[in-house]
Amino acid sequence: MAESKKYEITVSAVPHFIADQSDPENDRYVFAYTMTIENTGSVAAQLVSRHWIITDARDEVQEVRGLGVVGHQPLLKPGEKFEYTSGCQLDTPVGTMRGSYQMTAEDGTQFAANIPEFTLAIPRILH
Repeated sequence: MAESKKYEITVSAVPHFIADQSDPENDRYVFAYTMTIENTGSVAAQLVSRHWIITDARDEVQEVRGLGVVGHQPLLKPGEKFEYTSGCQLDTPVGTMRGSYQMTAEDGTQFAANIPEFTLAIPRILH
């Protein structure tokens, strides 16, 4: 099997605007996002840490690094998925998130699982 398929994690995001926690008059926009992390490779791997790059509509960038996700460092066997929901606050009604999860395979190989960029936006602001 090709090395690239051995260590492969597929990541997807579903963002949601949280209106009742937001305060647009004071530039506070709260979003939740549900992440699905699937081991599409052939070797079990553990999510060790995360790195997020969060950009608002003013091109202000926040970087967030930390161990695990929502208090977990899941070990994913080939074909297994882990899903969690978290959130962030922006000062603008639109922004983006992207990043990576740092993974360690059962054979000790460390690799990054890319988190494709996704958009955070209040409803009906983008067409």
